[in-house]
Amino acid sequence: MKIHREGYRLIMATVLLLVIINILAFRLFSNIPLIPYIVLILSLLKTGFFLFFFRSPVRPLNDRPMTVTAPADGKIVVIEEAIEKEYLGDLRLQISVFMSPLNVHCNRYPVSGIVREVIYHPGRYLVAWHPKSSELNERCTVVIETESGNHVVVRQIAGTVARRIVTYAKPGQVVKQGEELGFIKFGSRVDLFLPQDFRPNVSVNQKVAANTSVIGSF
Repeated sequence: MKIHREGYRLIMATVLLLVIINILAFRLFSNIPLIPYIVLILSLLKTGFFLFFFRSPVRPLNDRPMTVTAPADGKIVVIEEAIEKEYLGDLRLQISVFMSPLNVHCNRYPVSGIVREVIYHPGRYLVAWHPKSSELNERCTVVIETESGNHVVVRQIAGTVARRIVTYAKPGQVVKQGEELGFIKFGSRVDLFLPQDFRPNVSVNQKVAANTSVIGSF
């Protein structure tokens, strides 16, 4: 199983800390064998969760012109018209994917093209499915212009637990559909803002997988 690079330091630091805690537990509570073994079991569970959370399955890059693929693993929670306020300022079709802590949290480019803008905002930590989380939470907006001239806005949004959004996109960068856009640690959400004439082929509550599920076409 491949571990995402964003997890290396956290996993190593966690393992080191847990090793120290377990050594102390076995030394200080040697006369109460149950306690050290409880600490050991909890340590193994925590390490196992981090390894599971930061897993990074290989997703082959398959450029599909005129289509949009899912930017994240998770569940579709919003399909509605909304005004994209940060860059385009016009009415768009918004499609949102909610990621639970059990989903893969690596985000991927839904289309190929040129990154025109990257906008980061610190903010609050409302639950990721809250209607206002797209405007009030910590977030990063990436605007991609496709070869056909369509502008696709991808917005990474932190949730209640997530406290750090990582975005690899840089203005002027040429990106390919399915490449890594970034990573959000723990529960979070990704919004897509697409042209009004975009034709979605997903529905609310449908589960999708990044770079595997096709959201729709232009």
